[in-house]
Amino acid sequence: MMRWLMLWVLIVPGAQAAFDHSAWNQLLQRHVVVISGGNATQVDYSGIAADPAPLQEYTAALSQIDKTTFDEWPEPEQLAFLVNAYNAFTIELILTEYPDLESIRDLGSLFTSPWEKEFFELLGETRTLDELEHQMIRGIFAEPRIHFAVNCASVGCPALRAEAYTGSDLENQLEDQTRRFLADESRNRPQGDALHVSKIFDWYREDFTTGWREANSLADFLGLYAAALGLDDAQRKALHAGEVDIDFLKYDWSLNDVSP
Repeated sequence: MMRWLMLWVLIVPGAQAAFDHSAWNQLLQRHVVVISGGNATQVDYSGIAADPAPLQEYTAALSQIDKTTFDEWPEPEQLAFLVNAYNAFTIELILTEYPDLESIRDLGSLFTSPWEKEFFELLGETRTLDELEHQMIRGIFAEPRIHFAVNCASVGCPALRAEAYTGSDLENQLEDQTRRFLADESRNRPQGDALHVSKIFDWYREDFTTGWREANSLADFLGLYAAALGLDDAQRKALHAGEVDIDFLKYDWSLNDVSP
């Protein structure tokens, strides 16, 4: 009998059944390599490909959860489940052509992107990564920090966290991911009178300007993390005053594979 039949839920006395992400956690600890002082990671895709069963069993367990069960979980459990699912299914997609690709975009075609492929089951329906991210995560949860948790298998992407997200620790994990990403000078950095930040902030600007923690502009949101960005007091005040140009860096779509 497959191992996932025994591990997909963790029963907590007096609480709803929560999904057990321990198998995913173990896989991440084995195959995610932390670099850049903890602010970035690489993925050992060859190691996962050599022993694909743990990933296959975990994604099969994800697919067994029905909508009724999901709806009974508290929101942190739901969001952790969806983010872990996005990251796990993304790796599964990469492995369909690995090592014969240099970027996740190589998995697309002239007429469709890799994020529009229907290739996995989740909550009773066949899904795409676009649907999972934009409808099931962004469309439901008013949480801008998810952009630093979902991983698109690219160098320009925020790090794939080397542990599974869990409902019980989600707040700490999202905050840590955000600070680590913003502290990565290859993706975000002040330079002269300008602040150069990831293209993510351009693509999803609307998610960072909804009043979350009273941030009604991109400058407001970035100001919340002035310390992580390495801004001094004068730079932080200039940012809040709208006196700092915010520029967007070119996105690196190269596969976030472990360096040879």
